[in-house]
Formats: sequence, structure tokens, C-alpha cells
Amino acid sequence: MVDTHFRTCSLCEAMCGLKIEHDGDSILSVKGDPDDPHSRGNICPKGVAIQDLHNDPDRLRHPVKRQDGAWVEISWDEALGETARRLVEVQKQYGRNAVASYWGNPSAHNMGTALMIGAFNKSLGTQNVFSATSVDQLPHQFVQYFMYGSSLLFTIPDINRTDYMLMLGANPAVSNGSLWSCGDATKKMAEVGKRGGKIVLIDPRRTETTRYVAEHHFITPGTDAVLLLALLGVIFEKNLADPGRLQQWLKGWELVEPLSKTYSLDQAARITGIAAGEIERMAVEFASAEAAVCYGRFGVSTQEFGALCQWLIQVINIATGNFDRPGGMMFAKPALDLVKTTSRGSHNKFRSRVRGLAEFGRELPVAVMAEEMLIGGEGQVKALVTTAGNPVLSTPNGKRLDDALPNLEFMVSIDFYINETTCHADIILPPTGPLEHEHYDLVFNLFAVRDVAKFSPAMIEPGPDTRSDWQIYKGLVARINRLRGKRPSLKMRLWSGLEKLFPYLASVEFILDLGLRLGPYGKGFVPFAKGLSLARLKRHRHGLDLGALKPALPGRLFTRDKKIDLAPAILSDDIMRLKEKYTGAERGGEANGALLLIGRRDTRTNNSWMHNSLRLVKGKNRCTLLIHPEDAVDHAITDGQPVTITSRTGAIRAVAEITDAMNRGVVSLPHGWGHHRPGISMEVASAHAGVSANDITDELLIDRLSGNASVNGVPVTIEA
Repeated sequence: MVDTHFRTCSLCEAMCGLKIEHDGDSILSVKGDPDDPHSRGNICPKGVAIQDLHNDPDRLRHPVKRQDGAWVEISWDEALGETARRLVEVQKQYGRNAVASYWGNPSAHNMGTALMIGAFNKSLGTQNVFSATSVDQLPHQFVQYFMYGSSLLFTIPDINRTDYMLMLGANPAVSNGSLWSCGDATKKMAEVGKRGGKIVLIDPRRTETTRYVAEHHFITPGTDAVLLLALLGVIFEKNLADPGRLQQWLKGWELVEPLSKTYSLDQAARITGIAAGEIERMAVEFASAEAAVCYGRFGVSTQEFGALCQWLIQVINIATGNFDRPGGMMFAKPALDLVKTTSRGSHNKFRSRVRGLAEFGRELPVAVMAEEMLIGGEGQVKALVTTAGNPVLSTPNGKRLDDALPNLEFMVSIDFYINETTCHADIILPPTGPLEHEHYDLVFNLFAVRDVAKFSPAMIEPGPDTRSDWQIYKGLVARINRLRGKRPSLKMRLWSGLEKLFPYLASVEFILDLGLRLGPYGKGFVPFAKGLSLARLKRHRHGLDLGALKPALPGRLFTRDKKIDLAPAILSDDIMRLKEKYTGAERGGEANGALLLIGRRDTRTNNSWMHNSLRLVKGKNRCTLLIHPEDAVDHAITDGQPVTITSRTGAIRAVAEITDAMNRGVVSLPHGWGHHRPGISMEVASAHAGVSANDITDELLIDRLSGNASVNGVPVTIEA
């Protein structure tokens, strides 16, 4: 019997609505849902490929254990029991920090994982917790914590109502927004121009987004903070700084103008490669627009001055009055508000054992993970748990991590692929696929350009011998606590008894219903009240539109004094490090003829695990090294020629693609490839292997302020 299922795509941040026709387990078609209030029918190739993920013959559906060099299926009871036992044994012998935990980006797309991973890490009690956060959005969260009082208080560009958008290091034509869930980003960018507005893009590459903007300016990688300071300098020099109503909630306003004078326009032009007149014009246009917003993403986060860039972006929006107002930078108001229900964050409560890098949000920078395994001594990592991640391909100097993993005494992965990381595991615990469990975007509603809510029930009944991420974590936590002899509290024993009488109380749906009822649109537990509950949300199969973003200050601030800390010393003091790097007398970049390597993303990929779908990887080779024609001549390289790319950490070979879309002195290689390593069981990915850019990124290159990996602007040499 053919049925129609409406679902939010969980493969990237865009939250696009899907309309899936299926006959039981057989998927007949996947299309965009035109009635979804968030995405309005938008769909990208990844959304269509969600069926490939479900049907993939390489996907694990039962726990497996490595025995005599081969993978053997085992029962869930054995898998969970042995995993808990081995983890407890390692910690008993070497200490709590001898076990490390790593979770990848897909974890944020899974409600069960998002709800339970904290409890799991708490049961381990280790300080060695890592995630993809510190090779991605950590600078955003670092800045939010110090300025607004919560690391989860993300600011959202209100593209629906802006007149002028200044965009740095972002490519929403490919990503559909990043930390900015648009759903139909290209349409929204086009609409800005149609209503007489303007988008200006700053990027070392002429990206796919250039087709939708009024201007594009090349910039030398790593110099964005210099540009932002220069823009701020013009705004103050021309008396265009006016925070307006924001003034009453600002602390440190008097400190900003002196900092804005760090670089003259001529100095900034020499360093960034953008003409002084262009910088001045952009600053004046931005500050004079009716509603403007400055937004920076991956390209400005994953560099040496990532946190400084994200701070200056916030300062520019605030200094021009384009903060917490329509058309500017705003806050979302999600139906289930993680900002109010989770930790505000932490910083420097402890440090990594080897390099002494500070924690943030109870996590250590992923750039130190390999060294914590390889370098001996008290507290050395001896065991690892990974969840929905492939750090061998997605973290800096992945080859070093690849060398470290076989030396562990135990490793377990919660994943349904045997990939470049999980192939080193002793046990793999495969969770249900994205169509086999319920879905609600706990995380990405924090980034949405409109306040929306949507619940998607499981489309396909999971098999009897399967477990969701939620169930896997619950099973491990219970076994670990039992092995440690940890007796549940009276409160927990009472709750456990209630769960046995009423199983619904132990479900993900109950937690979600509770959060919705107690959220800003909720009905609480008042009978016949009109507010939001899960039952009401289920009646809106396409999703529920909760309205445009609204001004939220001061209620959305979580600082102790309910003020925006505009110039926290930890951020403003980092300008000195910037001055040491770029004196103002020379253009940015590296000496000795090195080129600067940046990453890139394609509309048909997101992370390494999407490369096992033939529809996403077929066609021309996309894992090429983009190089400017003049740089190609200088290095005697022709189009299509294999080239060797070398950095401090090693060398890889890729095919050159000569294009004037690159800035001079900059080369680009995409992220997430490199499926040539032995031991993986991903047939399609292996046949389209590519090379891993992270074999030549450098774990020693980090944003020293936040600890985020600096995978953009890596000095490399190339030769035919």
C-alpha cells in the first residue's frame, strides 16, 4: 500500500521538508515538500539520497565484534555488556581519563543522541571528551559564552528582511546555510536583490554563492580579522557608529573605538589584498543601510583568529544598531529551548594533559586527541568511544590519529559504517537509520531564519533486533553504573518503577512533549489549553510556523548583569596576537613561496559518510586541487595533471584543476575524502576514494584563543 510520509531531512543543517512516497520498506520517491513552512519545497541532492542511506548494503544492522581479524555478528546483550565491562576495566586500571569520547556532526541531527550523550559522558566521568565542535563552530560558541552568557545563544542573520548583507567565508548556495538554517538559501539570497538589497561576499574563492550576490572580493586566507577591524575603524571615523536602543544593555562600549584604530586602511589593504577604497565603501554602505547584517562562517572560524573574527562580526552588528532588530542579527525562539534547559558553558576548568590546552564546554580541542593516545604517562588515553564520527578524515593530521588508534587497548564505535575510523574498533554498535526513528531538530531550530517546529515519526518500523542511539546509550549507562556498584538514588528508583508501569515515560517522545509543553509556546499541563504540545505538533504534518524572528533583549541574555559584554578582555587582548602576525607593512600569507590551502564543500556532500551513495559521488572527479592560472604557470602545472601537495605533516597527491575562481597564492581541496585506506567496508566510497585534505592539515595550527583547529590557511608547497 503506497503511503506519503512528511519528514525533515536530517542530513545537513538546512532542515528541508521531504515528501516521501513509500510502500512499506520500499521507497518510491523523495521530493521537496512545498507545504513545509521552512523550506517551501526546496530540496538538494542530499535529501533525495536519504533513501540510499536506508538501503545501503554496506550499512551494519547488527552489532559486530572483531575476532581473529574478521568481523563477527554478536547479540546486543553481549555487545553492550562487553563494551561496558571493557570501558570500566580500562578506567579501573589507568584512571577515569584513560577513556576518551568523540562524537561527530551527525550526532546533532539525532534527537536520541543529543538527549543521551551527556548522560553517557557523565557515566564515564572522563575529561577527555572531544567532538567535531573544535574543528567547526567552536569560535562562535566561545564568543557567545563571553558576550551573551551562553555558548548556545547563536545569533541568526535575518535574511528575510535585510537590505545589506556582508558575508565572510560562507557558501550558503552549497550549505543552505550553516549555523543558519535557511532551507531555501539560494531563493532567499535572490530575494534580497529583487527587493533592492545587496549581498557582498568576501572569500578566497569565487564560490557557488557568487552567483547570488552583488559583489565578491578575494581575500588572503587568515586576514579576515584585519578586514573587520578596518571596517570598524571606518564606521567610527565617519561617525556612523550608533548602537541605538542597544546602548542600555552594553558594557564596554568605550573600549571599542580605540581598538578599531589598530590598522589603517592602507595597512589593511596590503594585508588582506582588498583595496582601501573598497573597504571604506563597504563600511559606509553597511552602516548606512536601513537594515544590515554581517555574517561569517566556516572559512573565518577554522583559522588562526577564528574567535577574534566571530567577536568582531558581533561588534560590527552591534555598533551599527543592526542587532536584535528585523533585518539584522537576531536570536531564534525555538519551541524547545536548549539555551534555557542546558548548561551555559564553561572555560578553562581543566586542561589537556600533553599540550595544556583549555577545555570549553567540558570538551578538549580535537587537535590534541592523537597526542593524548600516543604520548605515554599518567592519564594517557587507552580506550576510545566514537559516535557518528570519522575523525581520521575530519580532524587535522588525520594520519597521526590513524596511526594512534591501533595502539588502544579497546575501542567501540556507535556507527553503522565500517569507515576509516571505526575499522579500528573492537566492537561496533550500529543504530537505526534516519528513517527508522522519530525526528525533531533540537539543535538546528536554534539557527532557523523563522521560528518553526516539526515532528517526524519513524517512517519505517525498525527490525526487532535493532536499537536506536537512545537505546544504545541507555543500555551502556545502566551497565556501566551497575559494574561500578553505583546504586540508583531513591528518585531514580521511583522513576524506574514508573517507567515499567508506563513505558511511554521512558521514550524520546515523552521528553520532547515535556520540553514543548514547558517551552515558550507550550500549554503546560493545563487541560484544554491552546499552547503547544507534541500531540498538537503531530497534527501539523508539514510543520508549524511560529513566526518571524522577534527582538528578544534583554530577556535572551544570560550574563549575570543582563548586559552584553562588548569587549571581554580575553577577546580584545587577542588583537595583540593579530598584530604580531600581521605587522601592517606586508600582505598576509606565508614566506618561502608557500601557498595557502583552504577547504571547500560541494552541494552533493557534507561529511565523509555521504560518499557511499552512488548518486552523490557519480560524475566528474570533485576531489581536485583548485589552483589559479598564474600559480599553475609558476609551478609548471597543467590542467588535469597530478600534483604533490606537501605541508609540515606530510604529502598527498591530487589532480590539478586550473581556475581563475581561486585567489592568487591560494589552493583549495575539499574535505571528507580519502577512502583508500585498508579495512573499510564502503564499496562505493572506496571506488571514488579521493584524498584526505586532513592528511596535510596541521594539529599544531589552531586558534590559540578558542582551541579550534585551523584547517584554512595551511601553508603548503606543490609540485608536478
